[in-house]
Amino acid sequence: MSATPYELRAQLLKQAEGILMMRHQNVFERTRENMHIQLQKDPQYDHTTVQYPEMPTTEDIIAEAEKLYRFVQTK
Repeated sequence: MSATPYELRAQLLKQAEGILMMRHQNVFERTRENMHIQLQKDPQYDHTTVQYPEMPTTEDIIAEAEKLYRFVQTK
């Protein structure tokens, strides 16, 4: 049984959100680990200057879902 257009869009949005959140989590963890390494090397390291990644926005998720949709549509 195939999904309705609404169900397909909902699935693509969920998948896009998962992709972006996983990407965000990976960058966040790498940033945090690098900060801890710097603090171990140099206790005077100014950790307040560390730039953590921003959470994906609704627009980011929609753009990612549109990319997935275009991929699904190609033969």
